[in-house]
Amino acid sequence: MKDQLFNADSLSDLAAEYATAIAGFDGEGFHREVVAGLDGRELLERLEWIADCVAARLAPDFVEMAEQLEAAMPAPLDPGLRDDDFGRFIHAVPGILAVRHGLEAHRERALELLYAATQRFSMEFYIRPFLNRWPEETLARLEAWAGDGNYHVRRLVSEGTRPKLPWAKAITMDPMRALPLLDRLHADPTRYVTRSVANHLNDIAKIDPEAVVARLGEWHQEGRQAQKELDWMTRHALRTLVKQGHAGALELLGYRADAPVRVASFTLVRESVAIGDALEFEVALDADAETPVIVDYVLSFHRPSGKPGRKVFKLKQGVVTDRESLKMRKRHVLKGNATTFRLHPGPHSVAVQVNGRILAERRFDVLDPA
Repeated sequence: MKDQLFNADSLSDLAAEYATAIAGFDGEGFHREVVAGLDGRELLERLEWIADCVAARLAPDFVEMAEQLEAAMPAPLDPGLRDDDFGRFIHAVPGILAVRHGLEAHRERALELLYAATQRFSMEFYIRPFLNRWPEETLARLEAWAGDGNYHVRRLVSEGTRPKLPWAKAITMDPMRALPLLDRLHADPTRYVTRSVANHLNDIAKIDPEAVVARLGEWHQEGRQAQKELDWMTRHALRTLVKQGHAGALELLGYRADAPVRVASFTLVRESVAIGDALEFEVALDADAETPVIVDYVLSFHRPSGKPGRKVFKLKQGVVTDRESLKMRKRHVLKGNATTFRLHPGPHSVAVQVNGRILAERRFDVLDPA
């Protein structure tokens, strides 16, 4: 992935942008130096290295440096789009240098630089040091940016304050401080923003589930967002809580945790499965009345340490009626090289979870690959 992000064309583009906009910038020398230093560096390390090479060719004074960086920026990302327009990683340099050279002595100018830069590449990583160092001042900026006309700026308000943003450094402020910002952003007309809001709420749900369920309930009552979009946001924001069987989350989605549903049948195709082969099972649900259901299956893993492992997977959303069973079949490949867990031979189990409740469980043995 990192080789695709930092190929010859992208680095040539970056060199040209700086050489064209900044008098005396040696684009060819910059390109040679950057390329020579990429090997052996991971993605984020490569970004830091590119910033090293840029900074060495800019003014040492940050105010002048910021002007040079802004002059070299490409045109803003297409404001007519609505989603999936993250930008190019090579344009992370202004954010890196804003933190390095502006955090302490030039806070306001550095924040202005981030404002301009995030319209070319998301500055979600680089706003966080400012939240940690200058929480009140940075939050005041974000409050203003929440009403900005550029949706990339609005998205930064949510994405940059997420308490569990992947790859990013932690922020020290109370996660609840960002909720008033989300109150404004949840009604945004742009999916790029509302997806961030939903992911942000999913982060908070791992800290304070009740606060998330309550906030979503308030948003539904306010009716400021289109119902279809708010329904999507709600499902996305509650995905972790649904897997955990949180009653309030399920109720908000229209599913009763105590739904009168029963397992009519639950059979495994084989009770012994080798690593690399597939666990296959069939399940049927019955009910005495029409009942909406979210059906998951839960794998419990054997660990040599004795510490249990557990992972929840989606199976089906549907409706069970008193007229016909809801039948499902699943084939789950037991990968030996999964990125989130490792399989070990031994006794395992698979359970059927309906609206957050385990209704039936079957044991099976995992074998070494043939």
